[in-house]
Amino acid sequence: MQSMNSVITVETEQKRRLLDLTASLKQKIDSAGIRNGVVGIYCQHTTAAVFISESQAALTHDIEEFFGSVVDDDRPYRHNSPQYSDCDRKNAASHLRALLLGQSVLLPVVEGKPVLGQFQSVLFAEFDGPRRRELHVQVLGE
Repeated sequence: MQSMNSVITVETEQKRRLLDLTASLKQKIDSAGIRNGVVGIYCQHTTAAVFISESQAALTHDIEEFFGSVVDDDRPYRHNSPQYSDCDRKNAASHLRALLLGQSVLLPVVEGKPVLGQFQSVLFAEFDGPRRRELHVQVLGE
């Protein structure tokens, strides 16, 4: 059994952004030379997330709008208050949005490709940009 660790670096220029990571993930699997096993991608940031969804422009717009309506930027969050927190970014809403999605995705790898449904892609959600993020990828198998 072989294992390869690598990093996908993502840079965003906006506060909120969804990016498709599927091609980058496939490239990491190819580089690892693993034909059958698993691939995991992990985001070690609490204001960003990785998840599986369809990568279609109208839908990604709807997803961004959904998170804006579910988690209100203007609520008086304690995390944003100097009375309760030392956070300068006032990014409580970003933490809450990321909390809804999670920080990792694990996929089977079969014949050198990640197993995804016809319309599935691995997406990265930035909720507190602009930022430079590193996502850890591990490919394990033979």
